[in-house]
Amino acid sequence: MHFIIHVYHHVVTDENVTKKLDKILQILGDIQRKEETMSVELDALTIQVTSNTDVENSAILLIQGIAAQLSAIKDDPAKIAALATSLKVSADNLAAAILANTPTP
Repeated sequence: MHFIIHVYHHVVTDENVTKKLDKILQILGDIQRKEETMSVELDALTIQVTSNTDVENSAILLIQGIAAQLSAIKDDPAKIAALATSLKVSADNLAAAILANTPTP
């Protein structure tokens, strides 16, 4: 005995379902583009945080160095005056560099 079974599947395209699926695909594409943009922005932020941290650590070392120099020359007014002059020159140079590299609004 043999059985022969034929199965026919007839797909009826529902325009509303197709529109909804297209909308879902569009939304998913938008989400993916936003995620890629956010990833690039996050990478840039991570680089900037690292750069800032490096600069801040350098500033900390500089301040600690100045404190150590002051401690070493605390009893010598001439050396204190020379250090003050050196710090003034450094501060002026730093201010000029910041001004030169800061875009005007």
